[in-house]
Amino acid sequence: MRVLIVGASGMVGQGVLRECLAAPDVEEVILLARSTIESASQKVRQLVRDDLFDLTSLEPELRGIDACFFCLGVSSSGMSEAAYRHVTFDLTLTVANVLVQLNPAMTFIYVSGAGTDSSELGRSMWARVKGQTENALKKLPFAGVYLFRPAIIQPLHGIQSKTSSYRRFYKLTRPLLPVMKSLFPSFVVTTEEVGQAMLNAMRRGSGRFVLESRDIARLALSPSID
Repeated sequence: MRVLIVGASGMVGQGVLRECLAAPDVEEVILLARSTIESASQKVRQLVRDDLFDLTSLEPELRGIDACFFCLGVSSSGMSEAAYRHVTFDLTLTVANVLVQLNPAMTFIYVSGAGTDSSELGRSMWARVKGQTENALKKLPFAGVYLFRPAIIQPLHGIQSKTSSYRRFYKLTRPLLPVMKSLFPSFVVTTEEVGQAMLNAMRRGSGRFVLESRDIARLALSPSID
C-alpha cells in the first residue's frame, strides 16, 4: 500500500512515519511538506512545496494513494480565530478536496483532539474550528474517514514535539506518563499506538468514525472496531 503523511515533522507525524516504515504492507510513504525531512529509508518519497494551498503541480504524484494520515496541526495559543481557522480548517480541506478527487477510494485519517466541539457552537475557539473541520471531512466522499481525538500522547522512541512548551511538559511528566496510562487508559495513548491505529484504519478502509484515546488504543491492536 502507498500512504501519504502530511505533518511528518511533528510529534504525531514522527510516530506515524516510524510505524509506516516498519509495516511490511506499506511499500511507499509519501511525505507532503514545506521542507525536507531527514530519512534514510528507501520507502520514503518527499514532495516539498512552499505553498500547500496549491497542489496543482503535484497532482500526478498524488494519484494511486491508499491512505492519507493528516497529522499537521498548530497550537491555537496567541492566534486569532481567523488565523487558526486558515491553518486548521482551510488547509486541511484544501488538501482533502484534492485527494478525494484523485483517490475517491482512499481512507483519510485526521488528527483532531479530545474536547473537539462537533456542534461548532461552543465557547472554545480551537474546539469549534476542529469541529468544523471534522464535520466537513465527514461529508467528503472518501471510502473511509477516521477522526482521531487523542487527549495526552506519550512520545516514544526518542520522538519529541516541535513546540517548546510541549517539550517542557513532556520532560516534566515523562516519569508519570506510563503510570497515568495505566490508571487512565481513556486519556493517554502513545505515538506508537497512534501510528498502529492509523495503519489499521487504512487496512479496514471504510466508514465514518470518531475515535477517542481508548478507541485509538483498541484500534492499534486490531483493525476491527467494536
